[in-house]
Parts: sequence; C-alpha cells; structure tokens
Amino acid sequence: MRLTTSHGRSVGRSTRSPLWAAALVIGALLLVFAADRATGATPLQHLYYLPIILAAVRFRMRGGVISALSAILLYHLANPHLFTLQYEEPDLVQITLFLAVGMITAKMTRDADHLHRLAMTDDLTGLHNLRSFEARLITMVREARRTHTTLAVLVLDLDRLKSLNDQYGHLTGAEAVRTVGRMIGERLPSDAVACRYGGDEFVIAIPRCTASMAYRVVDGLRRAVQASAPELAGRSFAAGTLSISVGGICASLDGSEPSQAASSSDVEAGETLFRAADAALYRAKARGRNQVCIAQREGEEVSDVLGPVCAARQ
Repeated sequence: MRLTTSHGRSVGRSTRSPLWAAALVIGALLLVFAADRATGATPLQHLYYLPIILAAVRFRMRGGVISALSAILLYHLANPHLFTLQYEEPDLVQITLFLAVGMITAKMTRDADHLHRLAMTDDLTGLHNLRSFEARLITMVREARRTHTTLAVLVLDLDRLKSLNDQYGHLTGAEAVRTVGRMIGERLPSDAVACRYGGDEFVIAIPRCTASMAYRVVDGLRRAVQASAPELAGRSFAAGTLSISVGGICASLDGSEPSQAASSSDVEAGETLFRAADAALYRAKARGRNQVCIAQREGEEVSDVLGPVCAARQ
C-alpha cells in the first residue's frame, strides 16, 4: 500500500474474502430465527443484534441496513401474528432497534476508519506519516529476513526548496511538496510504502527490490519531477523548476524467523537502512543535486553501485 487515501484497500477493513462474513451473518440470522420461532422468548430475539452488528462492521451501511431488514422479516416469520400489523409496544421497539443498531454501528465503524486513516496519513501529501511508515518498515524488514529477499529504502528531498520559499512564498513551497508527494504516490510499485518525514523529505521502502530496480523506479520519478511544469499557488512554473535528489540502500538481510524477541533487531535494522539511505542522499547532493545514488549492502559491506545507478544529472 503506497497511499492511505484513495489507493489500495480501505484502512482497517479485512483483506479476506467477504464471503465468509456474509455466510456467518446469514447463518447467525437463521439460527436466531429458529430459536425465536421455537420459543418466542424476548431474550433470544435480542440475539438478532449480533449478526446485524457483524454485517454493519464488515459491509458498512448497506450491510447494516440489509441485515436489519432481514432480521425484521425473520422476526415476523417467527411470530406470524405480526403480519396483521397489530404490533404491541415491545414489537415496535424491537423492530426500531434492529434498524437503529445496524445504522449506528455502520456509522461508528465508518468514523473509526476515517479517524484511523487520519492518524496514519500526512495531511499535505496523502502519503503515510512517519508513525505508520515505521510500523510498515518493521514488517517489511521481518518479511525480508524470513524470505531471504532484498529490501530497498530510499530517501529523497526537493532541491533548493528554500530558494522557492524565499522568492515566491511558503505557500508555493508547500504546493511543490504536495506535487512531489502526489507524483511519488502515482509512480511507486503497489507494494511500496512512502511517507513524508520532514518539510520536504520523503522516505520510501520497496520490498523484494534489487538496486537496479530501485534505480529505475526513483530515476523515473526524478525525470518526471524535472519534466513537470507545475502550477503552484496559482502561478505557472516552467519545466525544470522542481527537481529531487535521491539516496538509497538495497540490502539483503540476514535470515531469521519472526518472533517477539526479534522485534528490537528489526527496528535496529530499519534504522540502519534509513541512515545508509540518508548518507547516499548526501552523496547525491554533493555531486550537484538532481541525482540518484543507490548503495547496496551484502553482509556488512556497503558500497555504491557502479555504472548508471549512481546517476549524473541529466
């Protein structure tokens, strides 16, 4: 997942097939119906709330309303005298509560999802915020160790953003950061994760990514940023106004089985990768900006990749 807004699955929702939840809701409704028809006991009728709540949580408003209406129909079938529409007060309360429980649960679930999304999203760019990224990076480190695959961590920032702020104002600078953040979200692989962790600084993690693959991704991004002719704060700018410098590290992590005891070493490994990527960014800056410098680590050895991966400005 590279964005927490419109890309990918909604935050907080199950990634499993909805069929299991639908089957569970239907089965629970039928079980409660059978008990209601056999006994007519009010405490058993209250059990209709359980599948209604499950449907509302899993399928949101549509699921809550449909399951509530289904419960109302089954409630009538279990108590045929209700079809005469001669409701007693407890019957009206029960029917009203079926609908209320479904709709309120769906709204509370939607609001919780929205708050969770806000808690893990950078307001300016729509990318992950640092807290969310750190959690995802630890998971990626653990998975890379388990599967003996490589992990790329990339750090980038806008070149000469201060000059843009000084000449045109901070609103223009903020729009430049937003523009680059949007381009990052649009161009990253679907399994990559990106966040803004500073004013104009971004960090990206890409699982199962070699140094050459990482270079192709971020150099394509660098070229796109340089070629863009953005409109910032209502002012049109020429192509070449914006550019980025990128540093990265591609590492093969030592294999280990995931466990609670390994969590601290996973955190340390993530921090080590970030520091190595940040150091590569400084080298890209020192070479004149608007460049990509990717390093790779094999074991404990870290070196810049030779050839086009440490790219000169074009």
